[in-house]
Amino acid sequence: QVQLVESGGGLVQAGGSLRLSCAASGRSAYNSAMGWFRQAPGKEREFVATITASGGSTLSADSVKGRFTMSRDNAKNTVYLQMNSLKPEDTAVYYCAARNRRVEGSTRSYEYDLWGQGTQVTVSS
Repeated sequence: QVQLVESGGGLVQAGGSLRLSCAASGRSAYNSAMGWFRQAPGKEREFVATITASGGSTLSADSVKGRFTMSRDNAKNTVYLQMNSLKPEDTAVYYCAARNRRVEGSTRSYEYDLWGQGTQVTVSS
């Protein structure tokens, strides 16, 4: 059974940094584009960033551009989200997701086949 397991969330002050990790177990995720999404209380899940299967191209939401960076290490079956200059409005549960056997990333949550359980990120002001 393939699973995505996120880690690295926590409580941080505004202006601080966190690095989220998402490890794929059960099979290699090297041939899957990946994405990060987030959901704040009372809000819909929103796109954060996506990366191609090779890791050669990324795309970020305007709200995090210049602050968040998505990367991947296919040898470790792991993707990362480096989050800098965090703001209180970044507070949310962050989810990683995989597009099974699709090499191109996507901003649309319904185009992802597999989701992690989520990790909480809380930014205090």
